[in-house]
Amino acid sequence: MQKLMTAILMGSFVLLAACNTVKGLGRDIESVGKTGEEVIN
Repeated sequence: MQKLMTAILMGSFVLLAACNTVKGLGRDIESVGKTGEEVIN
């Protein structure tokens, strides 16, 4: 169980590091939202 939690935390850090900044994270989230809207419409 502890190995699983460690793997999840490491993966989370890698994903957050890929965004680099809060602004980049906001753009990523906005992009996902726009794509979702396009799929629905």
